[in-house]
Amino acid sequence: MATLQPIKIAILAMGGEGGGVLADWLVDLGEFNGYIAQTTSVPGVAQRTGATIYYVELYPQARAQQDGGQPVLALMPLPGDVDVVLASELMEAGRAVQRGLVTPDRTTLVASTHRVYSIGEKTAMGDGRVDSTELLAHSKKSAQRFVGFDMAQLAEQAGSVVSAALFGALAGTGALPWNRAQFEATIERGGVGVKSSLKAFGAAYARAAAPETTPQVDETTAAPEPAPSDPSVIALLARVRGFPEDARTLITEGVRRLIDYQDPPYASLYLDRLAAVQTLPGDGTGALLRDTARYLALWMAYEDTVRVADLKTRGSRFARVQSEVRLQSDQQIAIHEFMHPRIEEICDTLPVGLGRWLAKPHAVHRMVARFTQHGRTVSTSSLRGFLLLWGLARLRSIRRGSLRYQNENMRIEQWLEQIASAAAVNPALAAEVAQCQRLVKGYGDTHARGLANYQLLMYTVRRAGSTLAPATLRALREAALADEHGKQLQAELSRHALG
Repeated sequence: MATLQPIKIAILAMGGEGGGVLADWLVDLGEFNGYIAQTTSVPGVAQRTGATIYYVELYPQARAQQDGGQPVLALMPLPGDVDVVLASELMEAGRAVQRGLVTPDRTTLVASTHRVYSIGEKTAMGDGRVDSTELLAHSKKSAQRFVGFDMAQLAEQAGSVVSAALFGALAGTGALPWNRAQFEATIERGGVGVKSSLKAFGAAYARAAAPETTPQVDETTAAPEPAPSDPSVIALLARVRGFPEDARTLITEGVRRLIDYQDPPYASLYLDRLAAVQTLPGDGTGALLRDTARYLALWMAYEDTVRVADLKTRGSRFARVQSEVRLQSDQQIAIHEFMHPRIEEICDTLPVGLGRWLAKPHAVHRMVARFTQHGRTVSTSSLRGFLLLWGLARLRSIRRGSLRYQNENMRIEQWLEQIASAAAVNPALAAEVAQCQRLVKGYGDTHARGLANYQLLMYTVRRAGSTLAPATLRALREAALADEHGKQLQAELSRHALG
């Protein structure tokens, strides 16, 4: 008699996504329908640097009694030995494939195709995002059957969480020996959030049971066509139409960002600068104008204490937090922000003269530095905490007189001058110079390290002049983006005899 193997199911989910509930549903589903069930879990080291892996094995009780004993069930999934993998997010599907849990000879992979970017992706100096299209391709290639669609969005529309949608999609695949009614009865026996869970379950079941289509990930959402009523904004958009068509979307988004960041005159300065770039020699592709439009908008909207305070006190942020925690009408929420402004950020926020004076080493400087040694927790859901940040955000009206604005504005002008100088001899090199702005981002120590690497690159460009090949500058920039401490950049400079 052939040895009967248990049904082996691995679940990869992050905190708050109901992975434990999903595992419990599978155990209840099996036990209620005559199976012996066992579940284990191994948590990741943090909510987003490592997902929790739940593992469920199911074995027919009748077969166990026939064999005269209890089955020995495994505590962890083994590569090449898993029947079903459920992934709450596309990167987790990729991790399952990487671990060898998904194999083309036996595994049904059910995954939500939305992305929750990992810490590594968010903190990368450059664009650290993993290509979702590649993740999809590897997932489909590695599984015997792959069912993937945006289950998080579907669950949100149903007022539930992604685990309910995963459960419904699993039922729709027919990979387990139970029908839809038996799956739904499991949710009903749970007794918590039954209505919304069944709604998400039903929608996901219908998607998974439908004829297979190629999963798609839409990572770009087209911005709606702006329809402003303010005359100054209308005038700005009229100016945008004077730029080449292939750059207008980027430039329009830049105008939108800078109005939100400061005001229409600031966005007008952005267009003035781009108009000058438009007159520079190009390579015929329009890359120089597009790259400059993108990175100039990002640089002009640099992160400072005023911007952080503004974003943290917006009504849209409070609404988003309430939505994420699913705040009920009879509940209250407290939001605590951990903030650690260094003395450098305080100096930068002050008017130029006062900021420079405070930055010098003297008794007041040392006193403020001691006060800012440790971070502070500010409750933006309290009146005192909210008013503190709200008042700081109101300093936007005098931002142009701050030390930080003067410094950033000077750097931007020098960057634009370097682009113009490079374009005069090599338009392709000018486009690479424009992309070097990617190094200047964030605030605090992150900004300081990125700025130091950027300034080293600009010094190299000025020293090498027209002899510097665009490919060489690109290699230097990628090395700087790969290591914020500059070690790889120094190695690359030495390799090209530019150190």
